[in-house]
Formats: sequence, structure tokens, C-alpha cells
Amino acid sequence: MNIVSFLPAATEMTYALGLGVDLRAVSHECDYPVEAKGKPVVVRLALDLAGLSPREIDEQVSRQLHEKGTLYEVDETVLREARPDLLLTQNLCQVCAPSGTEVTRALASLSPRPDVVWMTPRSLDEILGNILDLGAHSGRSEVATGLVVQLRSQMNEVQAQTREVPHRPRVFCMEWADPVFCAGHWVPEMVDAAGGVDGVARRGEESVRIPWEQVVAWAPEVLVIAPCGYHLPRALKEAERLRALPGWDRLPAVQNGRVFAVDADAYLSRPGPRVVDGVRLLGHLFHPDRVEWKGRANAFAPVPC
Repeated sequence: MNIVSFLPAATEMTYALGLGVDLRAVSHECDYPVEAKGKPVVVRLALDLAGLSPREIDEQVSRQLHEKGTLYEVDETVLREARPDLLLTQNLCQVCAPSGTEVTRALASLSPRPDVVWMTPRSLDEILGNILDLGAHSGRSEVATGLVVQLRSQMNEVQAQTREVPHRPRVFCMEWADPVFCAGHWVPEMVDAAGGVDGVARRGEESVRIPWEQVVAWAPEVLVIAPCGYHLPRALKEAERLRALPGWDRLPAVQNGRVFAVDADAYLSRPGPRVVDGVRLLGHLFHPDRVEWKGRANAFAPVPC
């Protein structure tokens, strides 16, 4: 079977099901596992965002979507050479990967047409459902079912450790720093499973811009800086910008030294198997006395306040 993945989460699922050898092409953002970086690149960003600030990136992305309707370019030559039997894509977010019209256009260049798996999750259950869908389309249903059982067990363990906590801290998960975006889709559910409460988040809905004053009014006791699409070094860099915001010093999270930057790309923003590790990571940040972090040391870092 020849598989082409247009998005990093699908690539991670493909490897998790033991199908990495069948993966013929990936997007430019597919960096996990490391073997994925050796595959031909079929999708690239149509913009050069290197060196831009978060606000400049937001402005460029908004302008590109308004004028062109897409952020991505599909290399049709690579796509045809890959001869996919199975194409993995999404129709959830225009910013995260090719979607809708872009995929339709790419499919028009292929004969015969591949089977397409659309991954459009808005919750943890739907992410696990995507794994089962991929298993069904690839002949790996038994493996996929076993993986989902394992992932559910890991989430249940964290939920059991945090279920009886005497206090669930007020949390704010920041998905973009300038302008400020709240958490959306599955991330608020992760916060809840980890024993926190994010009263600003939009569970099952898109992340949106919110005024900084709303964050100050919420007075989070834990502030998680998790810019969508960024690994830890860039998240730490963006965290430095927040100190100049009015009311920063009044936030309980700042006063108690509970501001953290996290590797959002690995554990929060990609709807793949590692979101389960993300639940444990958040549980550790909220309740370090109850939930042990068993993953990479560079998954998160305290932000100097």
C-alpha cells in the first residue's frame, strides 16, 4: 500500500500503526518520528514566515487566506510519483494543513483516485476515532484497536490521579501570544482530564482571539504558553513578550511561579497519539505531587516571572 500524508498528526498515526514503510510522501512539518523527515515532501507552506513576529505571522496568514484562500502548495509531481492508494488529510483548520479545495484540486491530478481518510477531530474521542478509521482503511484494525485501548488506559490513569484533588486550579492555555488566542477543540478537554479548569477556553470549537483583559479577569493560577505549531524553544521565546502586558504581575500564576512554556507541537496542538502524553504533561504541571511526568525533559520549562 502507498500512503501519502498531508498532516503531521496523520503521519504519527501511520507510524504508530506500523505503516511507516508504506508512507511515500509527507508534509514539510512531519518531523515525528524522526524517520518521517527522510520522506519526500509533497506539501509546503506557500508563505515565508521566517523571522516574523507572532503578530506579523498572524497578519500574513490572515491576508493570505483572504486573498488566496490557501496557505499551502501541493507538489503534484511528487504526489503523482507517490501513486497513493491512501491519502490522509483534514478539513478542520485552514492554517494547520491543506484542506477542502486544495485537496480536491490535488485529487484531480491523480488517476486512479486514492482512498481518502478525512481527519477532522474536535475532541479526544474523535482523535482516537481517527486512529480507528486509519486502521480500517489500511487493514490494521486490530492494531489500531489495541493502540486506542492503550491510549485510553493512559488517560484514565491520569484522570484517576486527579479526580479527588482538593482544588482544581484555574488554568489559561494560550494557543497564540500576539494576538492572544485561547485554547480550542480538544485542548480544554485535556485540561479537564488533567485536573484543571480553563474558563476562557472553547471546548470543541475553534481557538479565537481574546482580549488580554479577559485573561487578567480570569486570574489563572497556572498559565500554559503553548503556541500552536511551535516546539519548546520558540514557545519560551514568545513567553518573554508577555511580561510587558498590563496586569501581568497581578496574575496568580506569575506571583506563584506557575507559568510554563510547553512543546505544543508534540503534545497539544497536533491531534495525534501524543495528545495522551499531553494530558499527563498538563496533569504534572497542575498537580506535580500526584502526576509524574515520564516523558522528555524538554517537553516543558518554567518561564522566569
